[in-house]
Amino acid sequence: MSRKGTVTRIIAAVLLVSTVAACGGNRNTGRVGGSFFNPQEIPLETYSAEQIFERGEYELNRRQPGEAAFYFSEIERLYPYSDWARRALIMQAFSYHRDKDYPNSRSAAQRFIDFYPDDDDAAYAQYLLALSYYDQIDEVGRDQGLTFQALQSLRTVIEVYPDSEYANSAILKFDLAFDHLAGKEMEIGRYYLRRDHYTAAINRFRVVVEDFQTTTHTAEALHRLVEAYLSLGLNHEAQTAGAILGHNFQSTEWYEDSYKLLTGQGLEPAFFKDNWLGAIYRQTIKGEWL
Repeated sequence: MSRKGTVTRIIAAVLLVSTVAACGGNRNTGRVGGSFFNPQEIPLETYSAEQIFERGEYELNRRQPGEAAFYFSEIERLYPYSDWARRALIMQAFSYHRDKDYPNSRSAAQRFIDFYPDDDDAAYAQYLLALSYYDQIDEVGRDQGLTFQALQSLRTVIEVYPDSEYANSAILKFDLAFDHLAGKEMEIGRYYLRRDHYTAAINRFRVVVEDFQTTTHTAEALHRLVEAYLSLGLNHEAQTAGAILGHNFQSTEWYEDSYKLLTGQGLEPAFFKDNWLGAIYRQTIKGEWL
């Protein structure tokens, strides 16, 4: 089997409706390679690497990824210098990920990258490593450490393996993770704004405007800056934020709301260069928003 065939086997192992899985109810036995495989009665060391590999695939077929990971890891232990160990290592990373055991998936994927950096499956290993962070983003609350790790790992896929089949997916997930970070800043900023902690809110919205300009949250961040600055009586800052909003997002509800707030106080969106938003405004006028 070619090196590239490993990932094909991964996909096949997940999609295949195994006829073996329907045979018998004993989770410790299965027909593998034409004979019954029973590690409880026969020591695992007596089986060949190929037989253990097939047992791992068998466990995947019957939706037992944790069991599959165990058998693939045993190949790495018993036959560390064989070609089956290489194949089993990427399958181990995949199986752990299917089992949502992200630390072990990440560990196996990193070992594959370290041991086989030039292998065709190295791109997939790096992608799995990134997914081990990415798939936990929604579980981390306000701790964004995993999101940053996901971004770094996804960037590696994009930059080191730009021609791989995983690059486009990595780009999409990178954008979503980046947007997620901006969303968290917005969430905290709104929290402060509702409690009239305007300076703290401004600091959060400023991060979005300066560091996350390409995300879906920029228009709202500018509007919230208008709200916060008007509340503090900082009219020039509010007007400049409104001007940026009108220049880039005039058709949005956020600009309409900001315009009403400004005109309600006898003001209009206007550029004032004596604040940090002045630099942002000049970037937009010069077409350097990105």
